[in-house]
Amino acid sequence: MRRFLIAPDIPENAVAILSPEDSRHLVQVLRLRAGDSVQLFDGRGMEYQGTVATLHPDGVRVTVGRRQPTTAESPLELMLLQGFLKETKMDLLVRQLTEVGLSHLVPFLARRSVARPDSRRLAGRLARWRKIAAEALKQCRRGKIPSIDFAGDLDAALVRAENCDLKIVFWETAQRPLGDIVSQLSAPVHSVALLLGPEGGFEAEEVAAAQAAGFAVASLGPRILRAETAALVACALIQHRLGDLG
Repeated sequence: MRRFLIAPDIPENAVAILSPEDSRHLVQVLRLRAGDSVQLFDGRGMEYQGTVATLHPDGVRVTVGRRQPTTAESPLELMLLQGFLKETKMDLLVRQLTEVGLSHLVPFLARRSVARPDSRRLAGRLARWRKIAAEALKQCRRGKIPSIDFAGDLDAALVRAENCDLKIVFWETAQRPLGDIVSQLSAPVHSVALLLGPEGGFEAEEVAAAQAAGFAVASLGPRILRAETAALVACALIQHRLGDLG
């Protein structure tokens, strides 16, 4: 059943208004009518049964029914600190990482980042990525939209992760496998921060700064992965070992 995003904190039996895009899809593509059942979610972890009430010109009205917590959220709070990638790569990565279960995406400008948008273009990209994440939630049945917030430079990104239980930076010259780090954990891990570089990778000074901030340095294996591939693989492996993909 098709899922639609509604505003949070709408009580049961109230009426919610769908976005213009969702309204058009409901009417023109799905061809639903008043009285048809739909699924609703608020982007904060709750989902609802819903019923199409009226096909109003400025937005379809739906009656909000019984609510319950979504069952598709990972128990692991996963943060990715990602060196800025070229535009289309980030678009695809946002969608894929939302499906994998990412909680927070923190793009930042690494020393070797090629893409360096000005403030106006950056605001547009952040808005687009948040929209992509919300659309991905409809397909993968998650209930929480990942937060996406630009951190500026590496130092600012590292501050975002200071309270995480486990922090790992992936570097192509590292020798220690991820499994070795995870197998030596002695306490439960509820939150993880992963740090990955842009297309050109990290400079040694950036890795040293991450280590000083408490990050362990890990390898993703003997092959050199594209930056966007490395981010997806790293998140999937952590979700497999510590989240709900295993």
